[in-house]
Amino acid sequence: MPSEELGRIAVLQGTLDLVVLRTLQTMGALHAYAIATRLQQVSEDQLHLNQGTLYPALVRLEQQGRIKGTWGRTESNREAKYYAITKLGVQALAKETQRWRRMAGLVEKLLTEGI
Repeated sequence: MPSEELGRIAVLQGTLDLVVLRTLQTMGALHAYAIATRLQQVSEDQLHLNQGTLYPALVRLEQQGRIKGTWGRTESNREAKYYAITKLGVQALAKETQRWRRMAGLVEKLLTEGI
């Protein structure tokens, strides 16, 4: 069954980086599982990220200098990489948020007024 049939929403291309950066800005440093759990919680269980989706995004964001990873221990004493947003990430988040809002507004206008 496709995830949309279960009330879940697929991540649109280009939005994963945006929501990961926003999560880290809001919550502070988190490990990958905590990021995925937080996004699932905030989306009221409509968004589920698997490792194959989230980990490449974290690697990409780290390579771009938008987040920085450091190793630490989880609450259950397991070793995990914690990611924190950088100054460059904060700047990128502001820019991408503005771009996303313009695009969402345009799509809403086109759906409301018709093409």
